[in-house]
Amino acid sequence: MAMGTSVEFKLSLLLSLLSVSIFTTVLSATRQNVVTFTPPTCKRIECPAYDVVHVGNGYEIRRYNSTVWISNPPIPDISLVEATRTGFFSLFDYIQGKNEYNQKIEMTAPVITEVSPSDGPFCESSFVVSFFVPKQNQANPPPAKGLHVQRWEAVHVAVRQFGGFVSDSTVGAEAAALKDAIAGTEWASAIENSHRAGHASVYIVAQYNSPFEFDDRVNEIWFLFDLENKLLTM
Repeated sequence: MAMGTSVEFKLSLLLSLLSVSIFTTVLSATRQNVVTFTPPTCKRIECPAYDVVHVGNGYEIRRYNSTVWISNPPIPDISLVEATRTGFFSLFDYIQGKNEYNQKIEMTAPVITEVSPSDGPFCESSFVVSFFVPKQNQANPPPAKGLHVQRWEAVHVAVRQFGGFVSDSTVGAEAAALKDAIAGTEWASAIENSHRAGHASVYIVAQYNSPFEFDDRVNEIWFLFDLENKLLTM
């Protein structure tokens, strides 16, 4: 009787482990197919609103209405991480009141870094780091020395999300994965046409979390495009 109970217990344990393994595999596959979700940060602070136009395998197409950003001038560097840190310090001072109105501004998300890669692996790329201006300040963003305002007209964005901390070794791979995901689609053609129309950055890295948040980190790669080939107004 004891031997039978032992066998039944082992069989039950094996079936449980198999069930967990199968569930984990299915969950992992499901997560790979889930393209994007609203970053938890956007439940706490303001983020730009958008409409989801299309959900594909490994990417999402969004349409952002007009948005306003306060931006650094291009920062030459070989490291996106270092350039973003440099730009963010200026933007943090700006929202803390270091502007011509001495006005404090609410924190928003994401902080974005527009990337214009260099021609070689050891050459400096160009990075423009920007802060999303809250709606209440968009009509008249406080000016600040060394920063400028970007006003985006309605624009479409191809998006790929990834977690963890952004590193120089991963962003290129994530951008390549987004490019592969949209290859052969109508969106790829529209993006290529927009680049030919004069938009400088090849891609944008959007970061939704502060450096001190370790859980629920969400980052995104953006390819901007417009069906009418009109992207930005300064």
